[in-house]
This record gives sequence, C-alpha cells and structure tokens, in this order.
Amino acid sequence: MGFEYIKALHLIFIVTWFAGLFYIVRLFIYQTEALEKSEHERLILKPQLDLMARRLWYIITWPSAILTLIFGFWVLTYRWGYLQQEFMQAKLIFVFLLYVYHGYSQVLFSRLQRGEAHWTSTQLRLWNEVSTLLLFAIVFLIVLKNTISMLWGMLGLVGLFVVLLAAIKVYKKYRIK
Repeated sequence: MGFEYIKALHLIFIVTWFAGLFYIVRLFIYQTEALEKSEHERLILKPQLDLMARRLWYIITWPSAILTLIFGFWVLTYRWGYLQQEFMQAKLIFVFLLYVYHGYSQVLFSRLQRGEAHWTSTQLRLWNEVSTLLLFAIVFLIVLKNTISMLWGMLGLVGLFVVLLAAIKVYKKYRIK
C-alpha cells in the first residue's frame, strides 16, 4: 500500500477516534445526570445510555485508537527522520497524553457502566475539553512542524482553555435557570 493511502487511513482513524472521545464524555455527562433522576426516569435512561456508550466505546472509539496507532507507526516507517525533529517528539508526547486520556476515560466508562458516578457533570464537561486541547496541540505541531510556533500555539491553547472554562461556567448558570 502506498504512503498516501496509509496516511489517509491514519487521518481517517484519527477523526473517528476523536469523534468517539468527544461523544463518549458527552454520554458520561448524560449517564451521570441520569443517575440523579427519579427511579422511574433512571430505569428508562440508564440502560439506553449504557448501551449507547458501550457501542460507541467498543465499536468506534477503541478500534479507532488502535488503528490510529497502527497506521501512525506505519506512516513513521516512511519518515523515520521525523523522530529526530523536535516537533515530532513534542507531537508524540501529546499523542502519548491522548492515550493516557483515553485510558482514564476507560476507567470512567467502566465506573459509569456499573452505575458509579465519581465525577460531577461539570467535572466531566471540563474533562471533555482536555481532548480538545490535545487535538489543537497535535494538529498545530504536525502542520507547522515547529516547536517555537507550537509554544505560541500553546499560549493560544491556554487562552482557549480560559475561554472554554468561562463558557462552561456561563452555560452552567444558564442550565440551572
């Protein structure tokens, strides 16, 4: 298979992996909120949300994470020299952090499947933004191929994070009303 096809497949599985990561935490929020409902509502919502989360997690998100890794490694076999460059080293650190994020999301998933909500829906909303920040860092690094630009990008990410925190607080106040 040619390099461009492998790279395209890598990008496709990155997109599906992030789609899964973004939506699974949304489902975590709904599952957590469902546990706070009356028994009648909980008996209806929880099984459906658990099923949706299981299907998303095991049919889309996990396979996409694995295929992203396989195709990413395969892409690197065509560009071993990238491993010597700072931008790729930094990108791989962020990718590692993304897999750590995925792993801890597995912990949250397992707990919620058992009906245990250890985090509030607000904490989960903040957790959802971590994957967004990692996405920005990874994309800026791979597109700009420059750690100095990455530093500027990271400053922008910090600004974005502050804006997201403010938006979450505003949304929480709006939601409570």
